[in-house]
Amino acid sequence: MCRHLAVLGPAEPLRTALTDPPYSLVRQSWAPRRQRHGTVNADGFGVGWYAPGDPVPGRYRRAGPVWGDTTFADLARVVRTEALLASVRDATEAGADDEAATAPFASGPWLFSHNGAVAGWPDTAAPLTARLPPAALLRLAARCDAAFVWALAEHRLRGGETPGAALAGTVADVAAAAPGSRLNLLLTDGATIAATAWGDSLWYLTGPAGRTAVASEPYDDDPGWTEVPDGTLLTATRAGVALAPLPTPSPAPPDPRKEPAQ
Repeated sequence: MCRHLAVLGPAEPLRTALTDPPYSLVRQSWAPRRQRHGTVNADGFGVGWYAPGDPVPGRYRRAGPVWGDTTFADLARVVRTEALLASVRDATEAGADDEAATAPFASGPWLFSHNGAVAGWPDTAAPLTARLPPAALLRLAARCDAAFVWALAEHRLRGGETPGAALAGTVADVAAAAPGSRLNLLLTDGATIAATAWGDSLWYLTGPAGRTAVASEPYDDDPGWTEVPDGTLLTATRAGVALAPLPTPSPAPPDPRKEPAQ
């Protein structure tokens, strides 16, 4: 369910990470090599990037497959950035939200993507709405599980949590409420990357000049790619990558809106 990628490093065209590699994210939209669920990512795509001196990223998102967008190749050729987050989407459920349901989701300096699915969506996630203020629910960009997971993570970020803590707490909450969910989350503010491996593949690659790529799967055959173990939180800057185990979710509390059986 989706493939995504985040890169930090020296300024380079979007194409360097998104279209030029032999197994690029664009190729992964129709021929992923390591995707465990689904086979084609044709339900939308998006990329967000940062311009020098502007902490708020720009985005380009479309509801259709990336191979059908004739503008994207030109965009990827001429736009240069030191940080990006991109995704190709295989929707959990077909819906009418079009590109609003397509990552990256954004708020302030943040870009976010969810590779996976909330098991039993939307019923299993209903108790988690109590963790969000009404304004956060009203800001939901789309009626899909990824947008809701982003609302949970965004609420933690707005409360002052670090990127890693925000993603780890979100995974714990959703996994407890909806066991069996796949929750590979990816977050950047242009200076850091945080990601979780929870139910699908995740890899990273470090290179010269502080370049770091974090991706659902390697986009080339560089032997430096390292697989992230399942159940792991990754945090990265231009100085390096750190891995830590994600906490085991506690059982979800009962939904107070449901009456006990008589």
